[in-house]
Amino acid sequence: MLSLKKVIPPSVVKRLPRYFSCVQSLNAKEIEWVSSSELADLLGLTSSTVRQDFSCFDFSGISKRGYNIVGLQKMLVEILGADMTWKVVVVGAGNMGRVLALHEEFVRCGFDVVAVFDADSEKHGTKVGELKVLPMSDLAMIVESQGVGMGIIAVPAAAAQDVADLLVDAGVKGILNMSMRNIITPNDVSVTASRIVASLQQLSHCVLFSCGKKKK
Repeated sequence: MLSLKKVIPPSVVKRLPRYFSCVQSLNAKEIEWVSSSELADLLGLTSSTVRQDFSCFDFSGISKRGYNIVGLQKMLVEILGADMTWKVVVVGAGNMGRVLALHEEFVRCGFDVVAVFDADSEKHGTKVGELKVLPMSDLAMIVESQGVGMGIIAVPAAAAQDVADLLVDAGVKGILNMSMRNIITPNDVSVTASRIVASLQQLSHCVLFSCGKKKK
């Protein structure tokens, strides 16, 4: 098991998938070593940021050679749980929920969508790929029986907190919130917000005011 020197800051956690994707690409090209400056250039970061990020882990480079790609990939696999299969449920069978449930990359990356739920009785029994849309009353049973660890909220903002509460009560420990509403959960339930509209609004601001590209 990977040894962590300290709790990883959220800003570093956000960069881990970027490191992982980059390292996978380098490994596929049979590149054996990569320096912090090379990683920084590939990801639009600074070399000091890369070194500081990696200082959170019990993994270090070698002088004049950098980081071993195989070892680095192994570390990232362990810390991201990429060697595991995660059972996931989607709540919301609208356009966004259906797209998420059918996302081909989920399976490839170890995320298995096992059920789709919706409060609208007219959608119950309809198909999303090979899955039937289930009523919310089945949520707790499915989470327990399937060993579901994560839930995706793809419902209107007004319903997001109620759905989050149901997921927490059912035993889910991780929530991806696609709604425009902030949700509150207990300390032992992790939440990541992914808001397409908000991201577009940030982008529109940068386009309007010609924001320079800044390294983070």
